[in-house]
Formats: sequence, structure tokens, C-alpha cells
Amino acid sequence: MIRLFHVYFPTRTLLLVVSELCLIVLAFLLVSVARSLDRVELWLSYDNGFLKIAAVSVVLSLCMYYYDLYDSIVLSNRRESLARLFQVLGTASVVLALVYFIYPETRLGRGTFMMGIGLTGLVLFSSRNLFFALNRSPRLAERVAILGDGSLTMSLVREIEKRPELGMRLLGQVSQSAWFANVPTDLRRLGAMTDLPDLITSERIDRLIVAIDDENTSNLPVAQLAQLKKRGLMISDGMSLYETTTGKVWLHSKAAKCLLSTAELWPSPALLMYKRGTSIVFSVLGLIICAPLMLLITIAIRLESEDPILFRQSRLGKDKRIFTLYKFRSMRSEDASKGNFRPTQVDDERCTRVGRWLRRIHLDELPQLYNILRGDMDFVGPRPFALEEEEALAKQIPYYGLRWTIKPGLTGWAQVQQGYCATVEDNTEKLAHDLFYLQNFSVGLDLLIVFRTTKILLWGRGAR
Repeated sequence: MIRLFHVYFPTRTLLLVVSELCLIVLAFLLVSVARSLDRVELWLSYDNGFLKIAAVSVVLSLCMYYYDLYDSIVLSNRRESLARLFQVLGTASVVLALVYFIYPETRLGRGTFMMGIGLTGLVLFSSRNLFFALNRSPRLAERVAILGDGSLTMSLVREIEKRPELGMRLLGQVSQSAWFANVPTDLRRLGAMTDLPDLITSERIDRLIVAIDDENTSNLPVAQLAQLKKRGLMISDGMSLYETTTGKVWLHSKAAKCLLSTAELWPSPALLMYKRGTSIVFSVLGLIICAPLMLLITIAIRLESEDPILFRQSRLGKDKRIFTLYKFRSMRSEDASKGNFRPTQVDDERCTRVGRWLRRIHLDELPQLYNILRGDMDFVGPRPFALEEEEALAKQIPYYGLRWTIKPGLTGWAQVQQGYCATVEDNTEKLAHDLFYLQNFSVGLDLLIVFRTTKILLWGRGAR
């Protein structure tokens, strides 16, 4: 795993991204050289050939990202990945045609572009097939055993087995004692902790994941693990590995209780000042740029209904301060009265015709730019819920109040990692993501969240 923007990415995925970007550049460079062999240096140096190829490569790479070609689910499905590759080539061609129409100076020759796209498709098709073959090869995977038989063990097993790009091959499970707990797992029982020295040789174990729940940590054989580490065995902490692979905190740990007790976990004053400053600047710019669109939305809402154009609702902010959140009305007013809160459902009958369209592309959220300007919210942070919902969830979910230690946001880590939440279990998972954001609060992570949010807005995901 490689850490970027305070988030860990699988090494294999990052290598795939870099290698495919290089292949795109090489494909167009090869076509350009073949078509202008006698003046290739002149074209590359004085006709901005390198910049033109770079522009095509960036557009193609962005299209691959927006079509989820680097998502773990797609990476584990060869047919889906290759099908989306053809969609990428078509979408990139349309986008580049628009770019060339607006900025003719960036245009590649028609023949160069068509041949380049064709060669790129062939090269990427071949590289993807090679990646699938290598990614599934057990010989190239790290041989891993997991120590533990509790809930953390089961969660890690599920995450590792569904993500082959992590490069881990689970060999089996090692128990702390001579007997195994009755845990529903298909993992092979390798043996007890006392058998581990022999198992390392017989099973050729490269890494041991210590996934011990809090109630069993007192029996952890620390001295024996230290000796094994000296022998060259790589030992990983299960909770840390869970966080790096999932992007969320393991809530069932005692460590979650003291998540904010360490001084260095608190955002620095300089970082908070930067966050507030950028929120003011971008909210002002957003209000100016979106003013014509907001006027059209206002007219559309008024033409459909006599209800108030803006929907106002009490939300909980930083330090449990109550503020009024503004949205464009998307539901009938009689169903949104206080004390009658009901989470939005898929195809909710309460939505108006205009409101359904607004919610699909999240334009109903535009008035919250004013909330950001007022200081109620930031652009990035835990998403605020209705006051009644927050109070109910705080009674049911441990550590829920930690969300209120920073300002809520228009978008957040939980929003880009998880879809709409309707149940207590969904909101528990969302809290785990929010606490991960709180623990890894940084400018880089905020930029990554904004970047991922654009994809969600583009495809209209997460809306109800």
C-alpha cells in the first residue's frame, strides 16, 4: 500500500495507473513519429506536439477514472473492465472533439488522432488482460496468515478476498490457543500460535496479520511475535490494515474511544485557517458563477408550486451548534414539517417533478453555498443530518458525537466512499468513514474528496 493524500492505495493499482498513462503517451508518440518521420523533431518541439499528446493522455486517463476502471470491483471483473474500456475510448473522442473545436491550436491531425485512438485501445486491451493474469496469479501474491478468530478477523478476510489488487493470498487462520472459536469462515485452520514457527516454514508465510479483538489482547504472545519478526516475518496490525484498506475506522476497538485524546490528532490552527479561507473564496465564486442557474431553478420551482422556494431545516454543526440549512425545495411542504421527519426513499412520492430532477444532479444543494459563506459549514466535512435524526443516531451509535468536533461539509469522505444512508447500520458505517477523515484531516485529503465528488455529481450517484 502507498500513501497519497493521507489515504492508502494498493501498489498494484497505482502501478496500473502509471503504466497505462505511459502506454497512452507512447501509443500517440509512436503514431506521430510514424506519420511525420522526416520532421518529427520539428513537430514535437515547435508545433507543441508533446503538449498535444499530453492533453490527449490526460483526457483518456480522466475518462478511465470516471468510468471506475481503477475501482476494486471493476478490477476484479475482466468482462466489465474491458467493456468499459470501449466506453472510455468513445467518451474521450467526444470530449477531445469538443476541446479541439474550442481550442483548435491543441488539435492533433485527424489521421494521427484516429490511428492513435485505435492503437491506444489495442494497447490498453492487451495491458488489461496482462494485468488480470498477473493480478490473479498466486505465485505473485504475498502469502498471508491471519492470527485471530473474532469479528475483526472476519472483516479483514472479507476485505482481502474481494480485493485481489492488494496482492495478498490468504493461506489460513492461526488461533491464539489450541482451540478455535466457532467463527463462520471458510479459511483453512492452520494451527495454534505455538505452531507458528513451524508453519512459517511449511506454509512459506510472508506476512502475519494480528487481528485480535480488544478482549483478547491480554493473551497476545508479544515476546513470541517479536522473535518471529527478528526471523524476517512481516507482522501487520489488523486494525491499522483495516483502516488502510477500507478508509474507515474500526469502531469496535477501545482505540476509538481515545481517537481525539492525542493532541497531534487535532487540526492545526493554520490548517483550520486555510480551510476557512478557501471555503469563503470558493463559496463566493460559486454563488457568482451559479447565480444565473439558481435564478432558473427558482423560476422552475415557482412555476410548479406555490410552496416556499427554499427549504429550511435545523441541523447540528460544530460543537452541537444548531444552524438553519438551506436547500432548494424538492418535496411538498406539507410532508416536511418539523416532528414529521422521514428519510428520503428511492423514487420518493413526496418529490416534485422539478425536485426529482434537482436531486438527481444535486442542484438542490446549491443554496448551501450561503451556509458555507456564513460559517455554518465548510466545503468538506461530515455531512449534517436533520436535528431529529442526529439526536436519534447519537443515542444508538457509540462515539457518534465525535462528528461534531469539526464543521460539517457540503461533501465529505463518507459521501464519496458510501452511498445514501437509511438505516442505523448504514449510519454506523458512515460514522466510521467520518472518523477516518477526522483522524487524517489534511489539505490533500480534502482535494481528493473534491475530486471524487465531481465524479459523483457527473454520474448523479448517491441521490434519492
